[in-house]
Amino acid sequence: MLDRRRFVQSLAAAGGVQLAPGPFAEMRAQTPERSHPRISEVEFVRVRGKRQTLAGHNQQPQVKPLDLYPELRPAPYHESKEPQKGIETAERLYLRIKSDAGVDGLYGSLDPEIVPIVLGELRGFLLGKDALATEATWDQLYRLNRHGRSGYYMMAVSAVDNALWDLRGRFFNVPVLRLLGGPTRNEVEAYGSCLGFSVEPELVAERCRKVQEMGFRYQKWFFAYGLSDGAAGREKNVRLVKTLRETLGEETELMFDAFSGWDLQYAIAWAKEAEPYHPFWIEEAFRSDQVENFAFLHRATSIPVATGEHFYARWEVLRFLQAEALSVVQADPEWCGGTSELTKICALVSAYGIRAIPHNHNTRAALHVVFSQSPAVCPLMECLINMLPTKNYFEKDPPFPVNGKYAQPQRPGFGVEFDAAKVEDMSVFNHV
Repeated sequence: MLDRRRFVQSLAAAGGVQLAPGPFAEMRAQTPERSHPRISEVEFVRVRGKRQTLAGHNQQPQVKPLDLYPELRPAPYHESKEPQKGIETAERLYLRIKSDAGVDGLYGSLDPEIVPIVLGELRGFLLGKDALATEATWDQLYRLNRHGRSGYYMMAVSAVDNALWDLRGRFFNVPVLRLLGGPTRNEVEAYGSCLGFSVEPELVAERCRKVQEMGFRYQKWFFAYGLSDGAAGREKNVRLVKTLRETLGEETELMFDAFSGWDLQYAIAWAKEAEPYHPFWIEEAFRSDQVENFAFLHRATSIPVATGEHFYARWEVLRFLQAEALSVVQADPEWCGGTSELTKICALVSAYGIRAIPHNHNTRAALHVVFSQSPAVCPLMECLINMLPTKNYFEKDPPFPVNGKYAQPQRPGFGVEFDAAKVEDMSVFNHV
């Protein structure tokens, strides 16, 4: 077998070339000995520990499709004037894919629904495969299950794909974004996603100013009212837009999320009243299988239309693009098929001249993809202000914007490390 390291070194010596130090020089030197690592184990890591809670604060429910049924609609939310501190036992799941080269991939935190699919259906198929062949692995997993083009199966594929990209980055000792083509900028602007914030007008004014003071020039707010609340509820949704615009002025962009809780007539009626306040987008007015409704709304309003957090793979995105139904595609690498698929979706979106701004169910994969894409395609990154500290509680220095901007990741892979001071119990399992 050709010793590539000696071959490269002999060429360098012959030409008087000094190999540059750093991760890529190390990669070249180690490639022969560590080429083609194989997947040796697929397992979940469960971490537990105590964390503080604050009951009655930042727990505003958003409108949901099920709110149409009175017995399933939550009671009106009112922020407590004296939130109660407490302690809860928190638990998070991470997927670890081990290789026979001694380099592992780690990704999370993850939804528990994927565990039986990863361990029951995918684990046996993955063992022994080339740990660096992410494209072949993705394609084979997609073809493995004829019902696997969406839902929990695609979420499981996403987790595997992200863990393998982390393994690949750690193997080559570079951040994943370097493997995706390298950074296009030193920092990425974030929009502050205000899920959980009360929509009571006086609290809206208070909270949106605080978000602005954190450096966010973009804010996304979540509606609390839908079809079952009638015209009075719609008026409250319009009042939310008006309050935010009047409080923040014209320098802050405002996005709004309806979480599939409306229908076409409701969305058009809201848009007509909201247009004078020029929202940056209206998100998920309907469920993402209703491409015709999105196309109609897109034609009916000047407000940009966004959806996609529940898109599964590039073919769903293509249908929306062909229907000219969107201004913004929000595919999420935790659900759409992972890092591999999100990069393909970004390429597809770029050909249609619109934007891909990933939904941020979990930060790391989306952040690395955004950093590797043109700012014209991926200009922003979401930050779930209230949710991320909970999701990433057990991680050491998880990504979070400073002055409204994410710094370029520097750790190998996706950089997940556990904080030993917060993890009280850790267990590993590889069977359902």
